[in-house]
Order: sequence, then structure tokens, then C-alpha cells
Amino acid sequence: MYTAVYARHAAQQYKTTQVQTANPADLVVMMYDGAIRFIRQGISAIESADLQEAHRSLIRAQDIIAELDRVLDPRAGEIATNLAQLYDYVHRRLVEANVRKDVAPLQEVIGLLTELRDAWAQIARGEGGAGGGGHDRA
Repeated sequence: MYTAVYARHAAQQYKTTQVQTANPADLVVMMYDGAIRFIRQGISAIESADLQEAHRSLIRAQDIIAELDRVLDPRAGEIATNLAQLYDYVHRRLVEANVRKDVAPLQEVIGLLTELRDAWAQIARGEGGAGGGGHDRA
């Protein structure tokens, strides 16, 4: 028991350190990874008829999308505007999927978020050109 508690605590400390030392683009990638992970958990829960777990997972994904939207930097102009519109769409699809317990919108959203995540991963590696991408911080 003690070993499991210690391992969870160590893993949480590692995650905290990882977030605190990441650059803004890496943080955005981590947020996309989290949203995608929670959506996949939601899909799995819907498929196994665990509606409470599906709801919990999809709410967590919605919260991440809301945070990504909140930290958009309006000074980035059209990029930030386009991301805001996309985040609004993704959020609406997540809500719809959660209410209906429908996997189809979730699969669509995973596709969109995966494309964005991959683009941000390129930016984080210095392969994305101008950088910045519209997010203040994550």
C-alpha cells in the first residue's frame, strides 16, 4: 500500500515539475494530449455504458478546451480568432456528445485536436516557423 501511495506521489511531483519547466508551446501540447486522453476515456466509458464516467471524462475535456480558449492572445490577430472559433466548435461538439452519449462527435473532435496537437508539437520543436500561434500561456 505504502509503495503505491509513494509511486502516485512521485508521479504527481514529476508531472508538476514537467508543467512548471515547460515552455508555452509544450504546455499547449500537454493540454491537447490531456483533452484527447479524456475524450478517449469518454468514448470507452460510453461504449461500456458507464455514463457517469463518460460524463466525468468529457467534462474534463471541455474544461481543457475552455482553458485553451481563455489563454488565447488576441494580439495574435487572425490566428487567435480562428482558434477561438475552432475551440467554440469543439466545445459544442463535446457538449453534444456528452448529452447524447454519442461517440461520433468525439471521434471528429479527436481528429481536429490531433491535427492541432501535432502542429503545436512542431512549434515546440522549433519546426513550426513563426511560433507563438496565438496562445499567451497555457
